Amino acid sequence: MRIKTTREKRILYFKTALRWIIYYLIIFSSFIIMTSGSWKKPVLLVPVALCIAINNDIMASAYTGAFCGLLIDVACGRLVGYNAVLLTVFCVASTLIFELYLRRKFINFIVISAAAAFLQCWLDYKFFYEIWGFADVERIFRNTTLKVWGYTVISSVFIYILFKIINNWLMPKEHLTIEEVIRTSQGA
Repeated sequence: MRIKTTREKRILYFKTALRWIIYYLIIFSSFIIMTSGSWKKPVLLVPVALCIAINNDIMASAYTGAFCGLLIDVACGRLVGYNAVLLTVFCVASTLIFELYLRRKFINFIVISAAAAFLQCWLDYKFFYEIWGFADVERIFRNTTLKVWGYTVISSVFIYILFKIINNWLMPKEHLTIEEVIRTSQGA
């Protein structure tokens, strides 16, 4: 294994810090978009948290999921911690799924993002509307919840592209020494 020089370490620390600063600027701008306008807008923090989760380790994805979930709770006026727990579970699960089973491809992210957004919207509908037994509550699911879910899935396409660009520029790349390349090519 090659020992990194101090210059390489400084570049790695700078790129990592810049990447996380950009991540949190995107999170706060998504929060601002979610808190402005009407109720029929995408829940942008779900695909943002999932994009961060698929490219980082479990602890970073859990913290990011909890933070984004708290912001969703504030933006939607929900019980504090409800979406934080949901999004933390979604982020950790997606991190594990992408580490163990799936490649970081566009279609895989869209499927995971659509499933997580649907579960979040459906549970929100169940716990905050249907459980109380109001009349014609199904209209809320049809007219609001499904539209929010559709907008979230559509917006996840653009969020994936944005994070792909950021990660191509700022994600640390692993360098192999000549000895490691020869060892891995002979072992295969």
